[in-house]
Amino acid sequence: MSVEVLPVAGIPEIAAGDDLVRVLALGLATAGVRDGDVVAVTQKIVSKAEGRVVAEADADRATWVERESVRVVALRDDVIIAETRHGFVCANAGVDASNVAPGLLALLPVDPDGSAERLRAGLRQDLGLDVAVIITDTFGRAWRRGAVNVAIGCAGLPSLVDLRGTSDHTGRTLEATVVALADEVAAASGLVMAKAARVPVAIVRGIRRPEAPDAPASEIVRPPEEDLFRESPLLSISARRTIRSFGPGRVPANVVAEAVRAACTAPSPHHSRPWRFTALTSPPTKRALISALAEAWRRDLGHDGVPRERIERRIARSDAILGAAPALIVPWVTFTPSQTYVDDERARAEREMFLLSAGAAVQNLLLALHAQGFASAWLASTLFCQEETRAVLEMGDEWLALGTVAVGPMPDGAVEPRPAIDLETFLRTR
Repeated sequence: MSVEVLPVAGIPEIAAGDDLVRVLALGLATAGVRDGDVVAVTQKIVSKAEGRVVAEADADRATWVERESVRVVALRDDVIIAETRHGFVCANAGVDASNVAPGLLALLPVDPDGSAERLRAGLRQDLGLDVAVIITDTFGRAWRRGAVNVAIGCAGLPSLVDLRGTSDHTGRTLEATVVALADEVAAASGLVMAKAARVPVAIVRGIRRPEAPDAPASEIVRPPEEDLFRESPLLSISARRTIRSFGPGRVPANVVAEAVRAACTAPSPHHSRPWRFTALTSPPTKRALISALAEAWRRDLGHDGVPRERIERRIARSDAILGAAPALIVPWVTFTPSQTYVDDERARAEREMFLLSAGAAVQNLLLALHAQGFASAWLASTLFCQEETRAVLEMGDEWLALGTVAVGPMPDGAVEPRPAIDLETFLRTR
């Protein structure tokens, strides 16, 4: 098997509304396109033809990046890595000023796979040939320098080729190999489509089409549940939200273990780790704790004169969260490693130091759950029911319960982004 990559020269400047099929058909015919070839087309000329070029005078680049993004993945200085509505993760959400007139910005096509299919159908009609079409763009790569062409649209070719279950040349069964064929073809086309070459189209010849159904480039986008690197460390801190409803499924034991391991990296007083975490995953144990909390609230709040209706509403709100969570985690702190101070003020300050340390451990726990893709909510419930909580969970009198963390799979639907924080309110620099 050999592969040829042929530049298609003479493609004129494209403007909004141009018949891109007719332009491509003329250039491809001159270049000698054949049945079975793959035609690679740069995103830029597709965006131009579809009117996806905007003026910076209407809005600056940062505004267009924000409009084209569904979420920011990472930030550093003036570099923004964002996810587009297509699911692509790329610099500046694909907003680009190269190869357009000064003062203009090119945006990604609205539906690159649909654009590829329309071009393929039009070329079949004009040329009478069965060609595949790939729309390319240049993306950077995590962990590697430099940019390469990737496929953002694909028609007439399987974008992915699943080789799992087949054998390599030694007869060993492949267990994880899925080849991004469309990206491989796109990368090859980039060898003749340099930024300054004025070659926005290439023919890739000799691709052996696998016996697999055609699949769009959107199939290459990794689903969120498979993404191990969904957020940068900094953004994952601010992206964590308190989520009080949960999706179906359980919380694996290793997820809880990793979260507790992260919690134990919090700053600790006197070189101690005065925390413990009780994980509740069995329904009877969870129900025993929830019932004990409810009875304690009815008794204590009733003594305080709180109307029964308010007490029951509070219990119902808490029960709706704690009862729906597949797992509960109760964090604890003890003051027994503390020094003995005669001075009451110093003793109180030391106790507060232990509480602050435990609070940091709880925050680490929440962040680690979020980093693993799980929803969580911290509730103050057990803070007000110490004896009952210790009795149900069999903890000694030296332990202080620090609320309850409800944990579960993320619910369906997008979580609302955190509202912008006004630093004028919270930050003072001297």
